Amino acid sequence: MNVTAPLQGSVILVTGAAGGLGSAAAQACARAGATVVLLGRKVAPLNRVYDAIEAAGGQAALYPLDLEGASPDDYLTLVDRIGEAYGRLDGVLHCAAEFKGLTPLQHTDPADFARAIHVDLTARWWLTQACLPLLGQTKDAAVVFVVDDPVRSSGAFWGGYGLAQAGQAALISMLQAELGEGGVRISGLRPGPMRTGLRARAYQANADHAARPVDAYAAACVELLSPAGAPWRGKIREIRLP
Repeated sequence: MNVTAPLQGSVILVTGAAGGLGSAAAQACARAGATVVLLGRKVAPLNRVYDAIEAAGGQAALYPLDLEGASPDDYLTLVDRIGEAYGRLDGVLHCAAEFKGLTPLQHTDPADFARAIHVDLTARWWLTQACLPLLGQTKDAAVVFVVDDPVRSSGAFWGGYGLAQAGQAALISMLQAELGEGGVRISGLRPGPMRTGLRARAYQANADHAARPVDAYAAACVELLSPAGAPWRGKIREIRLP
């Protein structure tokens, strides 16, 4: 493995690529030698990430898609296009997330609840399921789910978002058990508190002293997608910064 470019020659799909961690991770993957497919809802923010990657000498492609409304067929079309363009897919990094804010379950809007469950769990699985055949054609391909702290997100008021986090933890171990040691590598990344728009919906930014910049966790995304992430097969890597 090239230590300075551990993803050299690979193709990595990053969801939520215009968001806080998604943007930082996509740029880190490009610096590590990957061609990055940037998936997100809005073209303008994706363009900014694309321009940053290109300006730094990296390679990227845009794929606007709203995970809330996308169907399984839409994900199959995405994979077909990646296959046609690059002939391979080496990794998927799930950073896209949906969270409206802290609300008692009793008073949660049913549509908001369903949306959080879908974007944070169902859509992640549908996309992974569509990608598995192409990923399986590449040696040591990886899927990484960015997940939240279960101690916090299983507490009061976290609603569908919190329930989806628990579901993803089960999905990671279940899917890896089915794919086996020789199959696509499935793992999770549980970063510490980050300064993101999602976290700002639950914490006041000026009082959130525990949060760290998203760039602090980008290297861990690259590591889990690269061969160095092998020890975390079927597991969730938790990172706590001082």
